[in-house]
Amino acid sequence: MDNIYNLSLQELEEILAKWAQPVFHARQIFSWLYQKQAPEFSAMSNLSADLRRRLEENFYLGALQLVKAARSTDGTEKFLLELKDKHLIEAVLIPAEKRLTGCISTQVGCRFSCRLCASGLAGFKRNLTSGEMIEQVLYLKNNSRARRLTHLVFMGMGEPLDNYDQLLKAIRVINSASGLDIGARRMTISTCGIVPGIKKLAQEKLQVELSISLHAADQEIRSQLMPVNKIYPLAELIAACRQYIRSTRRQITFEYALIQGINSDLQMAEKLGKIVKSLKLCKVNLIPCNLVGELKVKPPDKLAILLFCDYLRRLGINVTLRKPRGQDIEGACGQLRLRYEKK
Repeated sequence: MDNIYNLSLQELEEILAKWAQPVFHARQIFSWLYQKQAPEFSAMSNLSADLRRRLEENFYLGALQLVKAARSTDGTEKFLLELKDKHLIEAVLIPAEKRLTGCISTQVGCRFSCRLCASGLAGFKRNLTSGEMIEQVLYLKNNSRARRLTHLVFMGMGEPLDNYDQLLKAIRVINSASGLDIGARRMTISTCGIVPGIKKLAQEKLQVELSISLHAADQEIRSQLMPVNKIYPLAELIAACRQYIRSTRRQITFEYALIQGINSDLQMAEKLGKIVKSLKLCKVNLIPCNLVGELKVKPPDKLAILLFCDYLRRLGINVTLRKPRGQDIEGACGQLRLRYEKK
């Protein structure tokens, strides 16, 4: 049996046609799945008993199970979720003054082992299906206090562009008026720098936001922090970003986690400034790195952070300084799963 959330509207129409059922039922089923969020096929009351039976025999209606939930003093909520095959993933609710953002995982674990992320510490297990990503969105929406989400970021466990086809399939359903109808501009894909994926995304004509985990403006230091940099060197990544901006006319955000003694001095700020100014249509999000004992990194002191930020601003760079979220509930990507699996 397959997860029905893995199906696009077109795929569902094709299945109904093979069953000799009117294809307009596909939109009715999508309405039950995404607008009414039916808990079981038997609740789909405007479908015939025969069609509901066929659906029950061939599909299951999601399988996510809550293992553990944690709420931070800053309002961030983290959910450890079990998949049908018993693997664990994380999804997060991040409240702000005018938005509520859902952070979605795209893989079980990660194969890229960035030095400042806990997702890869337990190794890579498998890609998530589009339906498993969509289920996370539905879970977060149904468990938020306002039962709504304004924004989505594919920044949870895993590298989104390493699971490109399933990611894009999920985004198209989430964005669709017949699906969850969340605007493309309210969704962000975050990548560690998978150059072929960035180039491919530039051709999709999707108005999603693109975020690059940069974390160093120097080839040697970035390779120390992010092994992917040895496969797709910094110069190649920046060239792909330039091509992306030229093709889409859309802004790129560079995520930059400040780490004491590694990437937070003013020489690195100057190098970062040169890269950003050369691209023009981009901005920088600075954030003190999360404390994760196994990663052996810690954030700089407050003065060093402010000096780095101020240096970029004096260069004319569009920069924001974000506070770490959920530190009291092990908010770093993959951290809650890592703790649970170590028990």
